[in-house]
Amino acid sequence: MNYLRSILLREPPQRDLYLNDIPAVRQLLRGEPMEFSRPVTVFVGENGTGKSTILEAIAVAMGFNAEGGGREHRFATQDSHSELWRLLSTVKSAFPDDGFFLRAESFYNTSSYIDQSGSRLGRYGYRQLHTRSHGEAFLALVQNRFEGRGLYLLDEPEAALSPQRLLSLLVAIHDLVELDSQFIIATHSPIIMAFPGAEIKLFDETGVRTADYRDTEHYRITKQFLNDPERMLNYLFETQGGSGYES
Repeated sequence: MNYLRSILLREPPQRDLYLNDIPAVRQLLRGEPMEFSRPVTVFVGENGTGKSTILEAIAVAMGFNAEGGGREHRFATQDSHSELWRLLSTVKSAFPDDGFFLRAESFYNTSSYIDQSGSRLGRYGYRQLHTRSHGEAFLALVQNRFEGRGLYLLDEPEAALSPQRLLSLLVAIHDLVELDSQFIIATHSPIIMAFPGAEIKLFDETGVRTADYRDTEHYRITKQFLNDPERMLNYLFETQGGSGYES
């Protein structure tokens, strides 16, 4: 089930002018909608290419709290999100029964709010989130709070999770997709990117385009490193700061 079908920008940002320099934003302004045709969409690309900025704008435009949480959560430790969400047009096919915006950057704040708000512990694995490790709390929230028939937006979930827990996350995503859920995930993790049938949207200096998993830099560099870490490290340390490595 795809609750969110596409997004488009109505007009250029005026308050946060730096947004107009992001290629992904410029592409939306040219009238090219970003479409979501599969249950799982993965945003990938270098730092600073707009993945989290676009994901945050989608989240706020869809009614989620900017720092994370469900639609029922309303808190703010710092008003730092951009104006992009106000300019975003969203095309929906249906309204989800459930949803959550889970972002690694502010997960501590979200956990504090949930623990202090008296939320039903059964929705979070019968333990307060701050009584768990970062990764355990992250995964417990996905496995218990996410109920299906929902829109779930995840921003860099790999920041909290070990490789084994990343595999557990993939299982949880699979089960929720079977329950008519939609995921949009910004990530640098080749493990998450490998989710079967996921559409990979590559953010780069030209804008956003669809990419094959094995054609991404994330996959190629990780594979080369694991195949021969000593060779790659020797090469990197012999160049100036490692910036000269090319696949």
